[in-house]
Amino acid sequence: MTKTNRRQFLKFGLGAMAVPLVASAANAAGHAVHVIEIRGHRFSPSNLEMKAGDRVQFINLDGAPHTATDRGGKFDTRRLGKGDDKTIRITAKGTYNYFCEFHPGMTGRIVAS
Repeated sequence: MTKTNRRQFLKFGLGAMAVPLVASAANAAGHAVHVIEIRGHRFSPSNLEMKAGDRVQFINLDGAPHTATDRGGKFDTRRLGKGDDKTIRITAKGTYNYFCEFHPGMTGRIVAS
């Protein structure tokens, strides 16, 4: 195994083990962190229900670059390469429909209550 492969294994292998912990984690204020994986040119889960104030971590596990861009302009992860992640906070109640700027057929929805 090369150094690069070892680093990638550690980054993705250990990161994958930590995702369930992060997905169920809450900070001191009681706000949760939800994980949305980008894999196979899809957001997973593609529909997320959460409370306003929670955070959403987008993780790109695809080889292609992606974004998670709200159609209403409330958030944009910008370009996420393979292995990149971006965490956003949804502070207001509402429905947020988002897509990938590189692949507009990739869509998702977040409902914050």
